[in-house]
Amino acid sequence: MAVVRPPVPHVAMRPLWRCRNCGREWPCQPAKLALLTEYRGNRTALLVYLGTLMQEATSQLTQLNPDRRADMADRFVAWARARG
Repeated sequence: MAVVRPPVPHVAMRPLWRCRNCGREWPCQPAKLALLTEYRGNRTALLVYLGTLMQEATSQLTQLNPDRRADMADRFVAWARARG
């Protein structure tokens, strides 16, 4: 008899800000797709939510590694802006 485990969602592991499912930097591609689907029709709310998470992630990642100077806006917000 095989044990079936429930799927692990693509959510952030804090304070590392890596995906709990795939281990990539969060938001990973599946998380981005899920967020775009969840906030379909309300891009402004998505950007506000991502901006809030970006501030939290920046604070936590800077405490873990003060030398880290990654562009968090590209990682958290730029991909969610409306195109065209």
